[in-house]
Amino acid sequence: MTDYGEKYEQSNQEAAILRQQSPEEMKAFSGLLKTTMREGTLDVKTKEMIALGIAIADRCEGCIMAHVRNNLKNGVTLEELAEVVDVAILMGGGPSTVYGAKALAVAKYLQEQEQ
Repeated sequence: MTDYGEKYEQSNQEAAILRQQSPEEMKAFSGLLKTTMREGTLDVKTKEMIALGIAIADRCEGCIMAHVRNNLKNGVTLEELAEVVDVAILMGGGPSTVYGAKALAVAKYLQEQEQ
């Protein structure tokens, strides 16, 4: 079984190095993230579900981990996440089945950590 706690820690350490080496670029990216993911015509929950679907279709494990965590914080259920995975599979084909399964495994891991 994958240790997602370890993967989150590794991702955080790697991101810290990137922020240290490219502070201006990461500050700009962070600003774009904050601006894009705020309430607008679409609510934050919907935007996070879209971001997760794209992360799965693009096969970005770090993005999947971040957006699964954000989706759960926004009250998205495992059933809703499964439908996001279904749409990502439609758009991303076979590889999205592997990364969609990762997204659901991350969600289950995070839910178990809360208990």
